[in-house]
Amino acid sequence: MEIVRSRRTVNRLYENKAQLNSISMHLGESVAIARTVGHLSKSAEVMKLVNNLMKAPEVAVTMQEFSKEMTKAGVIEEFVNDALDNALDSEDIEEETEEEVDKVLTAIAGETAAQLPEAVRKEKMKQPAQPAAQEEEAIAEGVDDEEELEEIRARLAKVRS
Repeated sequence: MEIVRSRRTVNRLYENKAQLNSISMHLGESVAIARTVGHLSKSAEVMKLVNNLMKAPEVAVTMQEFSKEMTKAGVIEEFVNDALDNALDSEDIEEETEEEVDKVLTAIAGETAAQLPEAVRKEKMKQPAQPAAQEEEAIAEGVDDEEELEEIRARLAKVRS
C-alpha cells in the first residue's frame, strides 16, 4: 500500500509541477503584454507630440508658398535668359543698321558715293567693328601721345606675362 500511495503522491507532484509551469508561463505572457501596452502608449504619446509639433496644415501652406516662389524664380530666369539672348542678338541688329545707313547715304549722295572707288568701299566693309571702335575711343580719350601709348603697352605686356 505504501508503494501505491507514494506513486499517487509522485503523480500529484508531477501534476502540481505542470500546473506551476503553466502558471509561470501565463505570468510571463501577462508581463510581456503589459510591456507591449506600455510601449504602445509611449509611442502614441510620441506620435501625438510629433503631430503637435509638425502641424500638417501649416506645412502644407509653407510648401505651397515654396512652390509659388520656385515658379516665380523660373519665370524670372526665363526673362533674364530672353533679355540676354536679345542683348546678344543686338550685334546682328547693329550690322543691319549699318547696312541700312549705307543704303540711305548712297541714295542721298547718289553720284558722290557712286564715284568712290570700289576698293575703298570694300575695305570699309571688311574692317572689323571692334578695332575701329577701340581706335576711336583712344583718339577720343587723347591717348594719341606716343609716350602714353608706350606706357600702356608696357602695362599690357606685364599683365599678359
